[in-house]
Order: sequence, then C-alpha cells, then structure tokens
Amino acid sequence: MIDLSGKTILVTGASRGIGAATALALDHAGARVVLTYSSSAAKAQEVAASCTNDPVVLQVDLAQPGAASELFDKAIDQVGSIDVVVNNAGIAPTADIDATDKEWADAWQTTMQVNLFSLADICRKAISHFVPNGGGTIINIASRAAFRGDEPNMMHYAASKGAVVSLSRSIARGYGKDGVIAHTVNPGWVSTDMATDFFAANPDALDGFPLGEAVPPEEVANTVAFLASGLARHITGSTVEINGATHVR
Repeated sequence: MIDLSGKTILVTGASRGIGAATALALDHAGARVVLTYSSSAAKAQEVAASCTNDPVVLQVDLAQPGAASELFDKAIDQVGSIDVVVNNAGIAPTADIDATDKEWADAWQTTMQVNLFSLADICRKAISHFVPNGGGTIINIASRAAFRGDEPNMMHYAASKGAVVSLSRSIARGYGKDGVIAHTVNPGWVSTDMATDFFAANPDALDGFPLGEAVPPEEVANTVAFLASGLARHITGSTVEINGATHVR
C-alpha cells in the first residue's frame, strides 16, 4: 500500500476529472492536499469534503500571467512547506486554421498560458522551494498528444503538452543532483465529463480502443500517487504513458 503520510501535495485543477480523482487518491494515501480550482468552487469544496487530512482549497485563474507564482506563495503561506507538486490544470479550446487571426492567436496564447507558462512558473517556484529543503517531486500531467500529435484544430494543445514533456526532462536532468525529481504522466482519453459527451456523440470512436474504454481517472490518480511516493525515484525524467494502448511507442 502506498503511504504518503507526512507529505503535503499541491494539485492544480483539482475540482473535477483527473485532478479530483488525484486529490482523493493522495489524501486517502495519507497526504495533506492543497487543491486549486479556477471557477468550480462548489465542486472543489465537494472534493475537499471527501478528504480527511486537513485539505486546503485555493482559487486561481492560471490564464492570468503571474497568478501561478502567487498561487505557490499563497500555498506555502497556508501550509508551510510542500513536498510534491502535481501540475494537472489544463485547457483545450479549439483553434481552426480558418479562424480569424485574433481567434487563432487568442486560442494559442490562452492555451500556452495555462498549459505551459503557468505550469512552468509553478515548477520554477517549486524548484526554488525544494532545493534548500533537501528536494521534492514535480509531476506534470501532459498528454499522449505530446508524442502522437492531435487533430488539426488541436495543434496548439499538442504543442503545449510536448513542451511540458521537454520541460520535465530538463528539470530532471538539471536538478536531480539537488534532490528534485520530475515525472511526466501522459494520459490518452480519460473518462471525464468531456469524454463522456464526446463518446455519446461518437460511439464508433471506441472501436479504436484496444481495451474498449477510455482511461478511468482513478488509474491516472493511482499512477500519480505511486510517483509521489518516491518508491521509484529513478523514473525521473521519464514519461509514464497511460492510454490503454491507443498510442504505443
């Protein structure tokens, strides 16, 4: 059994989907969780109510430059120290090539701000916090799209996730000597509300899934809990694929 007792873990985008499942898995393994949300306050409080280890709930709009750094500082003020960061928050608006220039630019800018720039800001803050305190763990949630690519109207999303993989590898190589461990988790389709709606409208899409279903969010959460445990530190710099063999490298 994974035991995270004594660890404090920051999880972004924890009000639903992968983030909610992850926050609950980490709490049930003994960790104290700092949950963040953007706009779903009620759902974030529901997740926190299911936690038992004095969770903290913080609101943040990661689409705003500088908000991620402020979030980390606020979390430290609330809990004193953080042992693990799980960068889960992400967005995926569409951006068609026949959109207006402004629509295209706005989709790319906002996606990069949330999925990459804010994530990088949290990583930077975490490294600065971890190094003088003996180390820590960063777990970045990317996507199979980082390697597989994505649909034409989701190129910006794939690009943001590819950058997250490269960032994580660079952190692992550059700060391992300081005790900083960096992992990337690459899910495929996960059984969230968005996936449920998509498959309801496109039932034939599951024909391409070897296991016949999207990934349960609890499986991603369990993977994160294992990585957070430190039981396999030398996975650092690697990417854990969890997509039910819909993309195999």
